[in-house]
Amino acid sequence: MPAHDEAFEAAKNRLNTLKEEPGNDVKLQIYALFKQASKGKCDAPKPGAFDFVGKAKWEAWNALASMSQDDAQQKYIQLINKLTAAEDVTPNPQGANADKYPGLQITKDNKALRILLNRPDKKNALTWQMYDNIAETLKEAADDKNIAVAVITGAGDYYCSGNDLANFTNVTPEQVPEMARKGKVVLQNYVKSFIDFPKPLIALVNGPAVGISVTVLGLFDAVYCTDRATFHTPFSQLGQSPEGCSSYIFPKIMGQAKAGELLFFNKKITAQEAEERNLVTRVFPENVFKKETDALVAYYSTLPPKSLEFSKILTRFAEREVLHRVNEAECDRLVERWQSEDCINAIMSFFSRKSNL
Repeated sequence: MPAHDEAFEAAKNRLNTLKEEPGNDVKLQIYALFKQASKGKCDAPKPGAFDFVGKAKWEAWNALASMSQDDAQQKYIQLINKLTAAEDVTPNPQGANADKYPGLQITKDNKALRILLNRPDKKNALTWQMYDNIAETLKEAADDKNIAVAVITGAGDYYCSGNDLANFTNVTPEQVPEMARKGKVVLQNYVKSFIDFPKPLIALVNGPAVGISVTVLGLFDAVYCTDRATFHTPFSQLGQSPEGCSSYIFPKIMGQAKAGELLFFNKKITAQEAEERNLVTRVFPENVFKKETDALVAYYSTLPPKSLEFSKILTRFAEREVLHRVNEAECDRLVERWQSEDCINAIMSFFSRKSNL
């Protein structure tokens, strides 16, 4: 019999007191450890490929086959203790708009709109709601005479880890086509808000950037990054395909061969390589990144807003309709990819690996 029954029961009770629901990878760890501690080796039949949640849970539990029930109890207790302890010491930095814009902090600094991706514990991964709220914020800023420039950056060590794969897991097999259709609407509207934004858009890449946070950089007007930033678009690893108009913009700004390394073959590039490929405007040392970029944004905010807006429109209008067509084509392809066996297996494999960490 496991030797930690009382502590195990106490940990189960503490789990229900968490203020914030853990991410799906952590929930899989909790589930697998609980099942292993309670029942031992997995004896359930393996769910079908399109049962996203069931298959992920089964794989997470089955991966612990060699772990004793006693060890599983210990690890379960340690994990719950870690989660509850983190909430006890972590302040809420999201500010007054946290309820309206979960995962974001929206502020105005003189004539600069600042959008902070504020899920540092999830590496600033984007939820469907964050996509919608960013698009809404940019549309409002476009009509705000008091906004001259818009800035997007990340909280913590990451700029953004891309699409939150939890967006794809809480669905039944029957719901997959509808999930893909809704996902297309959200993503296409998100990218459209970048294409249509009439004022200078600045990215302050404070750390690693993945997926959609990389692909839309071609729609920004200036991209500044720290020297520890990396850029990764692992589409084929996840059975997916490019988005953010990157299939058009990346070959244009860096050449087909260099773009192919990123978009086809999952190459992760450094800040210096990103600058060489014209994806990044300038690279700053980590220790001066915030100071230097804050100064740049402050200066840009003093420039005549209409001059900035008309200058951007002149440099972008000729390709605007092309970008909208590219955006639609990319999103149409993703609807197919999200329902493909390639994508389903890749996402399940991702969560299975995360649950074993």
